Amino acid sequence: MKVLVVGNGGREHALAWKLLQCSQIEQCFCTPGNGGTASLEGCENLSYAVDDFPNIADSVEKYNIDMVVVGPEVPLAKGITDYLQRYNIKVFGPTQVGAQIESSKSWAKKLMATAGVAIAEGETFTDAASAKAYISQQGAPIVVKADHLAAGKGVIVAQTLEEANAAVDELIETGFSSIVVEEFLQGEEVSILAVTDGKTVRPLLPAQDHKRIGEGDTGPNTGGMGAYAPAPLATPTLLERVQKEILEPTVSALRQKGISYCGVLYAGLMVTPEGDPKILEYNCRFGDPETQAVLPLLKTPLDELLMACIGGRLEEFPPLQWYEGSAVCVVAASEGYPGNYEKGKVITGIQEAEELGSTVFQAGTKLEGDRLLTDGGRVLGVTSLGKDFQTAIARVYNCIEAIDFPGNYYRRDIGHRVR
Repeated sequence: MKVLVVGNGGREHALAWKLLQCSQIEQCFCTPGNGGTASLEGCENLSYAVDDFPNIADSVEKYNIDMVVVGPEVPLAKGITDYLQRYNIKVFGPTQVGAQIESSKSWAKKLMATAGVAIAEGETFTDAASAKAYISQQGAPIVVKADHLAAGKGVIVAQTLEEANAAVDELIETGFSSIVVEEFLQGEEVSILAVTDGKTVRPLLPAQDHKRIGEGDTGPNTGGMGAYAPAPLATPTLLERVQKEILEPTVSALRQKGISYCGVLYAGLMVTPEGDPKILEYNCRFGDPETQAVLPLLKTPLDELLMACIGGRLEEFPPLQWYEGSAVCVVAASEGYPGNYEKGKVITGIQEAEELGSTVFQAGTKLEGDRLLTDGGRVLGVTSLGKDFQTAIARVYNCIEAIDFPGNYYRRDIGHRVR
């Protein structure tokens, strides 16, 4: 079987890497891919952008590809699944209307209200004055979000009214036509990535992301600076509640709207001090960098799982199998990220890091001749496994020290909640 992974980040490198471990996968293609997928044995990069639907469809026919796995949210929000399905191409990823669960926070909040899912209370605004009046009424701390896609960086947790008002101005000046203002929820976050065929939903191992750029969870939000799995916070009791109170009602609400949702349903949750799970937001795809921590622990063949979703057979699919132990992923980023940063820095030490016991998933990289160069804000995701978190954390930091590029920055406290 041949598979095409759409995207060019660390998540897509991890998906291609895991799919190539499946006995039925003979070849993997990535478009546009990155330096990591270009050097992955059995994988070939294509040159098409993630929203170049006609050429992606032509590639499926040209290379006799059996399944397309869509990594990022942008092509899903633009309707890649709808386009490919018109040509009877098997796609893992929701249709455009289903992808609104991530591409429109206001749409998602209405859906979750219909489903009776516990959410952060809030309102949607299209002008700064109304948003600021609401903020003044509610007080701080408070959360200000871009209503639409913002590459994981459109969320500002404001500790003061001044910060909240500045966040409103910043998002509107950036070009967002609507923003969401929500209550600030106390507690600890956890990510539940689940797969669904639109009827049955199966959660993967729970993970915990580290969104802030600075150690001690300080500074602005990023796309994610590291993750670990399985997150101890998500106990079996909590996971059962998430399944019954959040995931299943959401899939049911989608179905009631006539939406057959096939893909990943990624629930970003806040677990309150009382132990109750509340939805912060949904994503319509695999998380990044959570995927780089979760997939190395998956024993069940990934291709079989995704095809069961595509075929509407998830209910009869066997229980998921996992390797024992823990996984920790640390992101190495370009200096200046999530703000401005330079590209084209030479990367060294990946082979040495992998010889020390890690898997290095490449994200913002490109091959130029025989040189591997930085080509993005989040450059690498270094993942290590261990019998426990202490072992995995020690190993990953030992490995990442072997990697070098000018301006290399990474948090040194990934997994601090389980150390």
